[in-house]
Amino acid sequence: MNWSVSDVADERNIDNTGLFGEFRRMVRTSGTVGGIAARIAGHKMGFRSNQSIHAEDLKSVLGGLKGPLMKGAQLLSTIPGALPEEYAKELAQLQANAPPMGWNFVRRRMSAELGPNWERNFRSFNREASAAASLGQVHRAVLPDGREVACKLQYPDMKSTVESDLKQFRMAVSLFYRLDSTICQDDVLEELQDRLYEELDYLREAANMRLYHLMLSEFEDITIPRPVDALCTQRLLTMEWVNGRGIQQVLDTNPTQEERNRMARALFRAWYAPLYRYGVIHGDPHMGNFTVRDDYGINLLDFGAIRIFPSRFVQGIIDLHRAIETDDEDLAMHAYEAWGFVNLSRDTVRVLNEWARFIYGPLLDDRERFIQEDNDPQYGRAVAERVYNGLKRTGGVQPPREFVLVDRSAVGLGSVFLRLKAKVNWHELFQELAGDFNEAALARRQAEALRTARVPAPLGSRN
Repeated sequence: MNWSVSDVADERNIDNTGLFGEFRRMVRTSGTVGGIAARIAGHKMGFRSNQSIHAEDLKSVLGGLKGPLMKGAQLLSTIPGALPEEYAKELAQLQANAPPMGWNFVRRRMSAELGPNWERNFRSFNREASAAASLGQVHRAVLPDGREVACKLQYPDMKSTVESDLKQFRMAVSLFYRLDSTICQDDVLEELQDRLYEELDYLREAANMRLYHLMLSEFEDITIPRPVDALCTQRLLTMEWVNGRGIQQVLDTNPTQEERNRMARALFRAWYAPLYRYGVIHGDPHMGNFTVRDDYGINLLDFGAIRIFPSRFVQGIIDLHRAIETDDEDLAMHAYEAWGFVNLSRDTVRVLNEWARFIYGPLLDDRERFIQEDNDPQYGRAVAERVYNGLKRTGGVQPPREFVLVDRSAVGLGSVFLRLKAKVNWHELFQELAGDFNEAALARRQAEALRTARVPAPLGSRN
Protein backbone atom coordinates (compact mmCIF):
# COMPACT_ATOMS: atom_id res chain seq x y z
CA MET A 1 0.00 0.00 0.00
CA ASN A 2 3.05 2.20 0.30
CA TRP A 3 1.55 4.09 3.23
CA SER A 4 3.64 6.08 5.65
CA VAL A 5 2.57 7.69 8.89
CA SER A 6 3.61 11.13 7.66
CA ASP A 7 1.91 10.72 4.28
CA VAL A 8 -1.42 9.81 5.85
CA ALA A 9 -1.22 12.72 8.27
CA ASP A 10 -0.35 15.18 5.51
CA GLU A 11 -3.11 13.96 3.23
CA ARG A 12 -5.84 14.28 5.86
CA ASN A 13 -5.69 18.07 5.71
CA ILE A 14 -8.56 18.48 3.25
CA ASP A 15 -11.65 20.63 3.10
CA ASN A 16 -14.41 18.29 4.31
CA THR A 17 -16.87 20.77 5.70
CA GLY A 18 -19.98 20.30 3.57
CA LEU A 19 -23.12 22.31 4.12
CA PHE A 20 -24.19 20.62 7.34
CA GLY A 21 -20.78 19.34 8.28
CA GLU A 22 -19.46 16.16 9.84
CA PHE A 23 -20.45 15.55 13.50
CA ARG A 24 -18.60 12.43 14.60
CA ARG A 25 -16.58 12.70 17.82
CA MET A 26 -16.05 15.15 20.63
CA VAL A 27 -13.25 15.91 23.07
CA ARG A 28 -13.08 13.81 26.25
CA THR A 29 -12.89 16.44 28.98
CA SER A 30 -15.98 18.34 30.02
CA GLY A 31 -13.66 21.22 30.88
CA THR A 32 -12.65 21.58 27.25
CA VAL A 33 -16.26 21.42 26.11
CA GLY A 34 -17.29 23.93 28.73
CA GLY A 35 -14.49 26.30 27.80
CA ILE A 36 -15.38 26.18 24.13
CA ALA A 37 -19.04 26.67 24.95
CA ALA A 38 -18.38 29.66 27.17
CA ARG A 39 -16.23 31.40 24.57
CA ILE A 40 -18.70 30.74 21.77
CA ALA A 41 -21.56 31.99 23.94
CA GLY A 42 -19.55 35.12 24.70
CA HIS A 43 -18.87 35.61 21.00
CA LYS A 44 -22.60 35.26 20.22
CA MET A 45 -23.45 37.86 22.84
CA GLY A 46 -20.91 40.29 21.41
CA PHE A 47 -18.06 39.86 23.89
CA ARG A 48 -14.57 39.72 22.45
CA SER A 49 -11.54 37.81 23.72
CA ASN A 50 -8.20 36.83 22.29
CA GLN A 51 -9.77 34.09 20.18
CA SER A 52 -6.61 33.22 18.25
CA ILE A 53 -4.82 32.36 21.53
CA HIS A 54 -7.74 30.27 22.77
CA ALA A 55 -7.95 28.49 19.43
CA GLU A 56 -4.23 27.71 19.39
CA ASP A 57 -4.44 26.40 22.97
CA LEU A 58 -7.39 24.22 22.01
CA LYS A 59 -5.53 22.76 19.03
CA SER A 60 -2.51 22.00 21.23
CA VAL A 61 -4.62 20.16 23.79
CA LEU A 62 -6.58 18.13 21.26
CA GLY A 63 -3.59 17.42 19.04
CA GLY A 64 -1.87 15.55 21.86
CA LEU A 65 -4.75 13.17 22.50
CA LYS A 66 -4.96 9.67 21.05
CA GLY A 67 -7.79 8.00 19.17
CA PRO A 68 -10.56 9.34 16.95
CA LEU A 69 -10.54 12.85 18.38
CA MET A 70 -8.84 14.50 15.42
CA LYS A 71 -12.01 14.31 13.33
CA GLY A 72 -14.31 15.13 16.22
CA ALA A 73 -12.26 18.12 17.28
CA GLN A 74 -12.99 19.68 13.92
CA LEU A 75 -16.75 19.57 14.49
CA LEU A 76 -16.95 23.22 15.48
CA SER A 77 -15.37 24.29 12.21
CA THR A 78 -17.98 22.39 10.16
CA ILE A 79 -21.03 24.50 11.11
CA PRO A 80 -21.18 27.51 8.79
CA GLY A 81 -21.65 30.67 10.80
CA ALA A 82 -21.54 28.96 14.21
CA LEU A 83 -17.88 29.52 15.04
CA PRO A 84 -15.49 32.47 15.07
CA GLU A 85 -13.10 32.27 12.13
CA GLU A 86 -10.03 31.88 14.36
CA TYR A 87 -11.38 28.60 15.76
CA ALA A 88 -12.27 27.27 12.34
CA LYS A 89 -8.77 27.97 10.98
CA GLU A 90 -6.96 26.32 13.89
CA LEU A 91 -9.19 23.24 14.09
CA ALA A 92 -8.96 22.70 10.34
CA GLN A 93 -5.19 22.28 10.76
CA LEU A 94 -5.50 19.53 13.36
CA GLN A 95 -3.85 16.32 12.12
CA ALA A 96 -4.22 12.67 13.01
CA ASN A 97 -1.68 12.60 15.81
CA ALA A 98 -2.16 9.27 17.57
CA PRO A 99 1.19 7.99 18.88
CA PRO A 100 1.83 4.47 17.55
CA MET A 101 1.50 1.44 19.82
CA GLY A 102 4.90 -0.03 20.73
CA TRP A 103 5.89 -3.54 19.72
CA ASN A 104 5.17 -5.16 23.10
CA PHE A 105 1.71 -3.63 23.05
CA VAL A 106 1.14 -4.75 19.45
CA ARG A 107 2.10 -8.32 20.35
CA ARG A 108 -0.42 -8.39 23.20
CA ARG A 109 -3.11 -6.96 20.96
CA MET A 110 -2.39 -9.48 18.18
CA SER A 111 -2.49 -12.32 20.73
CA ALA A 112 -5.88 -11.11 21.88
CA GLU A 113 -7.20 -11.22 18.30
CA LEU A 114 -5.53 -14.35 16.83
CA GLY A 115 -4.37 -16.30 19.89
CA PRO A 116 -0.98 -16.76 21.59
CA ASN A 117 0.56 -18.39 18.50
CA TRP A 118 -0.54 -15.56 16.20
CA GLU A 119 2.92 -15.15 14.62
CA ARG A 120 2.59 -18.59 12.99
CA ASN A 121 0.09 -16.99 10.60
CA PHE A 122 2.86 -14.87 9.07
CA ARG A 123 6.23 -15.44 7.47
CA SER A 124 7.18 -11.97 8.66
CA PHE A 125 5.46 -9.11 10.47
CA ASN A 126 6.93 -5.59 10.57
CA ARG A 127 7.31 -4.28 14.10
CA GLU A 128 7.02 -0.63 13.05
CA ALA A 129 3.63 0.70 11.99
CA SER A 130 3.35 1.71 8.33
CA ALA A 131 0.46 4.08 9.01
CA ALA A 132 -1.44 5.53 11.95
CA ALA A 133 -5.09 6.52 11.71
CA SER A 134 -7.81 7.69 14.08
CA LEU A 135 -8.98 4.21 15.15
CA GLY A 136 -5.89 2.05 14.71
CA GLN A 137 -2.56 1.48 12.99
CA VAL A 138 -1.34 -0.57 10.02
CA HIS A 139 1.51 -3.09 9.96
CA ARG A 140 2.96 -4.64 6.84
CA ALA A 141 3.34 -8.43 6.89
CA VAL A 142 3.93 -11.48 4.66
CA LEU A 143 1.78 -14.61 4.78
CA PRO A 144 3.29 -18.12 4.67
CA ASP A 145 2.32 -18.38 0.97
CA GLY A 146 4.31 -15.21 0.17
CA ARG A 147 1.42 -12.75 -0.18
CA GLU A 148 2.07 -9.29 1.23
CA VAL A 149 -0.68 -8.00 3.49
CA ALA A 150 -1.60 -4.98 5.58
CA CYS A 151 -2.82 -5.66 9.12
CA LYS A 152 -4.96 -2.86 10.53
CA LEU A 153 -5.04 -3.26 14.30
CA GLN A 154 -7.51 -1.23 16.34
CA TYR A 155 -6.32 0.73 19.33
CA PRO A 156 -7.51 -0.67 22.68
CA ASP A 157 -10.70 0.44 24.43
CA MET A 158 -11.96 2.38 21.42
CA LYS A 159 -15.60 1.56 22.11
CA SER A 160 -15.51 3.09 25.59
CA THR A 161 -13.52 6.05 24.25
CA VAL A 162 -16.10 6.66 21.55
CA GLU A 163 -19.00 6.34 24.01
CA SER A 164 -17.38 8.93 26.28
CA ASP A 165 -16.69 11.23 23.34
CA LEU A 166 -20.26 11.00 22.12
CA LYS A 167 -21.64 12.10 25.49
CA GLN A 168 -19.50 15.22 25.40
CA PHE A 169 -20.32 15.65 21.78
CA ARG A 170 -24.06 15.71 22.39
CA MET A 171 -23.62 18.23 25.19
CA ALA A 172 -21.76 20.58 22.87
CA VAL A 173 -24.22 20.21 19.99
CA SER A 174 -27.14 20.75 22.36
CA LEU A 175 -25.55 24.02 23.44
CA PHE A 176 -24.99 25.09 19.84
CA TYR A 177 -28.62 24.45 19.05
CA ARG A 178 -29.76 26.63 21.96
CA LEU A 179 -27.51 29.39 20.67
CA ASP A 180 -28.50 28.97 17.02
CA SER A 181 -31.37 26.74 15.91
CA THR A 182 -31.01 27.29 12.15
CA ILE A 183 -29.94 23.69 11.49
CA CYS A 184 -31.33 21.00 13.79
CA GLN A 185 -28.77 18.18 13.96
CA ASP A 186 -30.79 15.53 15.85
CA ASP A 187 -31.11 13.09 12.94
CA VAL A 188 -27.59 13.80 11.76
CA LEU A 189 -26.21 12.94 15.22
CA GLU A 190 -28.05 9.62 15.18
CA GLU A 191 -26.69 8.87 11.72
CA LEU A 192 -23.10 9.66 12.60
CA GLN A 193 -23.26 7.72 15.86
CA ASP A 194 -24.40 4.62 13.96
CA ARG A 195 -21.73 5.04 11.28
CA LEU A 196 -19.04 5.52 13.92
CA TYR A 197 -20.02 2.34 15.74
CA GLU A 198 -19.94 0.55 12.40
CA GLU A 199 -16.37 1.76 11.85
CA LEU A 200 -15.33 -0.02 15.05
CA ASP A 201 -16.36 -3.38 13.55
CA TYR A 202 -13.62 -4.59 11.22
CA LEU A 203 -15.61 -7.68 10.22
CA ARG A 204 -18.19 -5.30 8.76
CA GLU A 205 -15.41 -3.42 6.99
CA ALA A 206 -14.18 -6.70 5.46
CA ALA A 207 -17.71 -7.29 4.15
CA ASN A 208 -17.73 -3.75 2.73
CA MET A 209 -14.49 -4.55 0.89
CA ARG A 210 -16.10 -7.63 -0.66
CA LEU A 211 -19.05 -5.45 -1.67
CA TYR A 212 -16.81 -2.88 -3.35
CA HIS A 213 -14.99 -5.64 -5.23
CA LEU A 214 -18.31 -6.72 -6.65
CA MET A 215 -19.60 -3.24 -7.47
CA LEU A 216 -16.40 -1.99 -9.15
CA SER A 217 -15.20 -5.18 -10.85
CA GLU A 218 -15.74 -3.75 -14.36
CA PHE A 219 -13.47 -0.73 -13.82
CA GLU A 220 -9.86 -1.58 -14.60
CA ASP A 221 -8.62 1.77 -13.27
CA ILE A 222 -9.77 1.00 -9.70
CA THR A 223 -8.16 -1.51 -7.33
CA ILE A 224 -9.83 -2.77 -4.15
CA PRO A 225 -7.59 -4.78 -1.78
CA ARG A 226 -9.16 -8.11 -0.82
CA PRO A 227 -9.61 -9.04 2.85
CA VAL A 228 -7.98 -12.21 4.18
CA ASP A 229 -11.08 -13.48 5.96
CA ALA A 230 -9.30 -16.08 8.10
CA LEU A 231 -7.19 -13.33 9.68
CA CYS A 232 -9.95 -10.79 10.29
CA THR A 233 -11.70 -10.16 13.60
CA GLN A 234 -13.80 -7.30 14.91
CA ARG A 235 -10.60 -5.43 15.81
CA LEU A 236 -8.13 -6.75 13.25
CA LEU A 237 -8.48 -6.34 9.49
CA THR A 238 -5.98 -8.19 7.31
CA MET A 239 -6.03 -7.31 3.60
CA GLU A 240 -3.89 -7.50 0.50
CA TRP A 241 -1.08 -4.98 0.30
CA VAL A 242 -1.50 -2.79 -2.77
CA ASN A 243 1.27 -0.58 -4.14
CA GLY A 244 0.64 3.08 -4.76
CA ARG A 245 1.74 6.62 -3.95
CA GLY A 246 -0.03 9.31 -2.00
CA ILE A 247 -1.70 11.90 -4.20
CA GLN A 248 0.50 14.75 -2.97
CA GLN A 249 3.56 12.67 -3.73
CA VAL A 250 2.22 12.25 -7.27
CA LEU A 251 1.39 15.94 -7.64
CA ASP A 252 4.92 16.84 -6.58
CA THR A 253 6.15 15.14 -9.79
CA ASN A 254 4.09 17.62 -11.86
CA PRO A 255 1.94 15.09 -13.75
CA THR A 256 0.53 15.95 -17.18
CA GLN A 257 -3.02 17.15 -17.61
CA GLU A 258 -4.06 13.74 -18.97
CA GLU A 259 -2.53 11.99 -15.94
CA ARG A 260 -4.41 14.35 -13.64
CA ASN A 261 -7.62 13.66 -15.58
CA ARG A 262 -7.05 9.90 -15.41
CA MET A 263 -6.87 10.04 -11.61
CA ALA A 264 -10.00 12.19 -11.47
CA ARG A 265 -12.02 9.88 -13.72
CA ALA A 266 -11.05 6.85 -11.63
CA LEU A 267 -12.02 8.64 -8.41
CA PHE A 268 -15.34 9.79 -9.84
CA ARG A 269 -16.23 6.23 -10.84
CA ALA A 270 -15.00 4.78 -7.55
CA TRP A 271 -17.37 7.02 -5.60
CA TYR A 272 -20.36 7.31 -7.89
CA ALA A 273 -20.70 3.97 -9.69
CA PRO A 274 -21.61 2.35 -6.33
CA LEU A 275 -24.04 5.17 -5.51
CA TYR A 276 -25.96 5.37 -8.79
CA ARG A 277 -25.96 1.63 -9.49
CA TYR A 278 -26.16 0.10 -6.01
CA GLY A 279 -27.18 2.87 -3.60
CA VAL A 280 -23.88 2.71 -1.68
CA ILE A 281 -21.41 5.49 -0.92
CA HIS A 282 -17.94 5.71 0.61
CA GLY A 283 -18.42 8.49 3.14
CA ASP A 284 -14.79 9.47 3.73
CA PRO A 285 -13.17 10.87 0.56
CA HIS A 286 -10.09 12.46 2.08
CA MET A 287 -6.77 11.92 0.35
CA GLY A 288 -5.46 9.41 2.89
CA ASN A 289 -8.11 6.91 1.80
CA PHE A 290 -6.74 6.17 -1.65
CA THR A 291 -3.37 5.90 -3.34
CA VAL A 292 -2.35 6.30 -6.99
CA ARG A 293 -1.13 3.40 -9.11
CA ASP A 294 1.75 3.70 -11.59
CA ASP A 295 -0.77 3.92 -14.45
CA TYR A 296 -2.66 6.73 -12.62
CA GLY A 297 -5.54 4.49 -11.67
CA ILE A 298 -6.33 4.40 -7.94
CA ASN A 299 -6.29 2.02 -5.01
CA LEU A 300 -9.36 2.65 -2.85
CA LEU A 301 -8.73 2.11 0.87
CA ASP A 302 -10.52 2.23 4.23
CA PHE A 303 -14.08 0.93 4.02
CA GLY A 304 -15.33 1.77 7.50
CA ALA A 305 -17.55 4.75 6.62
CA ILE A 306 -19.82 3.06 4.07
CA ARG A 307 -23.49 4.06 3.77
CA ILE A 308 -26.22 1.97 2.13
CA PHE A 309 -29.28 3.92 0.96
CA PRO A 310 -32.80 2.84 0.03
CA SER A 311 -33.44 3.10 -3.70
CA ARG A 312 -35.96 5.92 -3.20
CA PHE A 313 -33.19 8.11 -1.75
CA VAL A 314 -31.01 7.63 -4.84
CA GLN A 315 -34.06 8.37 -7.01
CA GLY A 316 -34.27 11.66 -5.11
CA ILE A 317 -30.66 12.46 -6.05
CA ILE A 318 -31.46 11.86 -9.72
CA ASP A 319 -34.70 13.85 -9.48
CA LEU A 320 -32.94 16.82 -7.90
CA HIS A 321 -30.37 16.79 -10.70
CA ARG A 322 -33.21 16.97 -13.22
CA ALA A 323 -35.01 19.64 -11.17
CA ILE A 324 -31.93 21.90 -11.13
CA GLU A 325 -31.33 21.23 -14.83
CA THR A 326 -34.91 22.19 -15.78
CA ASP A 327 -35.59 24.73 -13.00
CA ASP A 328 -38.53 22.58 -11.81
CA GLU A 329 -39.34 23.67 -8.26
CA ASP A 330 -42.09 21.06 -7.81
CA LEU A 331 -39.70 18.24 -8.72
CA ALA A 332 -37.08 19.68 -6.35
CA MET A 333 -39.64 19.67 -3.53
CA HIS A 334 -40.45 16.03 -4.35
CA ALA A 335 -36.74 15.12 -4.33
CA TYR A 336 -36.08 16.68 -0.92
CA GLU A 337 -39.11 14.88 0.49
CA ALA A 338 -37.76 11.60 -0.92
CA TRP A 339 -34.56 12.30 1.01
CA GLY A 340 -36.52 12.74 4.23
CA PHE A 341 -36.80 16.52 4.58
CA VAL A 342 -40.12 17.47 6.17
CA ASN A 343 -42.22 20.63 6.45
CA LEU A 344 -40.26 22.49 3.78
CA SER A 345 -41.56 25.84 2.62
CA ARG A 346 -41.07 27.02 -0.94
CA ASP A 347 -38.64 29.65 0.33
CA THR A 348 -36.57 26.97 2.06
CA VAL A 349 -36.53 24.85 -1.09
CA ARG A 350 -35.21 27.82 -3.08
CA VAL A 351 -32.41 28.27 -0.55
CA LEU A 352 -31.52 24.57 -0.62
CA ASN A 353 -31.51 24.73 -4.41
CA GLU A 354 -28.68 27.25 -4.27
CA TRP A 355 -26.52 24.63 -2.58
CA ALA A 356 -27.73 22.00 -5.06
CA ARG A 357 -26.69 24.23 -7.99
CA PHE A 358 -23.22 24.49 -6.46
CA ILE A 359 -22.94 20.69 -6.12
CA TYR A 360 -24.59 19.73 -9.43
CA GLY A 361 -23.20 22.60 -11.52
CA PRO A 362 -20.27 20.72 -13.12
CA LEU A 363 -22.56 17.76 -13.96
CA LEU A 364 -24.91 19.99 -15.96
CA ASP A 365 -22.20 21.51 -18.15
CA ASP A 366 -21.59 19.27 -21.19
CA ARG A 367 -17.97 20.22 -21.88
CA GLU A 368 -14.50 19.70 -20.49
CA ARG A 369 -13.98 21.99 -17.51
CA PHE A 370 -12.43 22.29 -14.08
CA ILE A 371 -14.64 21.26 -11.18
CA GLN A 372 -14.68 24.92 -10.07
CA GLU A 373 -14.00 27.63 -12.61
CA ASP A 374 -13.94 30.44 -10.07
CA ASN A 375 -10.34 30.81 -8.86
CA ASP A 376 -11.44 31.93 -5.40
CA PRO A 377 -10.42 29.15 -2.93
CA GLN A 378 -13.12 30.37 -0.50
CA TYR A 379 -15.90 30.15 -3.09
CA GLY A 380 -17.46 26.97 -1.67
CA ARG A 381 -17.41 28.30 1.86
CA ALA A 382 -18.99 31.55 0.66
CA VAL A 383 -21.83 29.59 -0.95
CA ALA A 384 -22.32 27.59 2.24
CA GLU A 385 -22.44 30.77 4.32
CA ARG A 386 -24.98 32.31 1.95
CA VAL A 387 -27.17 29.22 2.12
CA TYR A 388 -26.85 29.09 5.90
CA ASN A 389 -28.01 32.70 6.17
CA GLY A 390 -30.88 31.92 3.80
CA LEU A 391 -31.99 28.98 5.94
CA LYS A 392 -31.83 31.16 9.02
CA ARG A 393 -34.03 33.72 7.29
CA THR A 394 -36.61 31.12 6.20
CA GLY A 395 -36.97 29.39 9.55
CA GLY A 396 -34.25 26.74 9.58
CA VAL A 397 -34.21 23.11 8.54
CA GLN A 398 -33.70 19.63 9.97
CA PRO A 399 -31.51 17.64 7.58
CA PRO A 400 -32.38 13.92 7.40
CA ARG A 401 -29.78 11.45 8.55
CA GLU A 402 -29.32 9.96 5.08
CA PHE A 403 -28.13 13.29 3.71
CA VAL A 404 -24.96 13.89 5.70
CA LEU A 405 -22.53 11.46 4.02
CA VAL A 406 -23.73 12.31 0.50
CA ASP A 407 -23.09 15.98 1.22
CA ARG A 408 -19.73 15.26 2.82
CA SER A 409 -18.62 13.02 -0.04
CA ALA A 410 -19.59 15.56 -2.71
CA VAL A 411 -17.69 18.40 -1.05
CA GLY A 412 -14.70 16.27 -0.02
CA LEU A 413 -14.32 14.71 -3.45
CA GLY A 414 -14.71 18.11 -5.08
CA SER A 415 -11.79 19.31 -2.96
CA VAL A 416 -9.66 16.46 -4.32
CA PHE A 417 -10.60 17.37 -7.90
CA LEU A 418 -9.57 20.95 -7.14
CA ARG A 419 -6.22 19.74 -5.83
CA LEU A 420 -5.74 17.60 -8.93
CA LYS A 421 -6.60 20.52 -11.25
CA ALA A 422 -8.49 17.96 -13.33
CA LYS A 423 -10.26 19.13 -16.48
CA VAL A 424 -12.80 16.58 -17.68
CA ASN A 425 -16.38 16.38 -18.92
CA TRP A 426 -18.16 15.76 -15.59
CA HIS A 427 -21.54 15.69 -17.36
CA GLU A 428 -20.34 12.81 -19.52
CA LEU A 429 -19.06 10.88 -16.50
CA PHE A 430 -22.39 11.36 -14.73
CA GLN A 431 -24.38 10.19 -17.73
CA GLU A 432 -22.12 7.14 -18.09
CA LEU A 433 -23.13 6.02 -14.60
CA ALA A 434 -26.65 7.38 -14.14
CA GLY A 435 -28.06 8.04 -17.61
CA ASP A 436 -30.14 4.84 -17.54
CA PHE A 437 -31.06 5.03 -13.86
CA ASN A 438 -33.99 2.87 -12.78
CA GLU A 439 -35.08 2.74 -9.15
CA ALA A 440 -36.43 -0.81 -9.25
CA ALA A 441 -33.33 -2.12 -11.03
CA LEU A 442 -31.10 -0.50 -8.40
CA ALA A 443 -33.10 -2.15 -5.60
CA ARG A 444 -32.63 -5.57 -7.22
CA ARG A 445 -28.90 -5.06 -7.81
CA GLN A 446 -28.39 -3.81 -4.27
CA ALA A 447 -30.17 -6.74 -2.64
CA GLU A 448 -28.18 -9.28 -4.65
CA ALA A 449 -24.85 -7.53 -4.02
CA LEU A 450 -25.41 -7.26 -0.26
CA ARG A 451 -26.37 -10.94 -0.09
CA THR A 452 -23.36 -12.05 -2.12
CA ALA A 453 -20.89 -9.92 -0.11
CA ARG A 454 -22.52 -10.95 3.21
CA VAL A 455 -22.91 -7.36 4.38
CA PRO A 456 -24.75 -6.97 7.71
CA ALA A 457 -27.76 -4.66 7.87
CA PRO A 458 -26.78 -1.04 8.61
CA LEU A 459 -27.22 0.14 12.17
CA GLY A 460 -30.30 2.33 12.48
CA SER A 461 -31.55 1.13 9.09
CA ARG A 462 -34.92 2.47 7.94
CA ASN A 463 -34.86 0.84 4.49
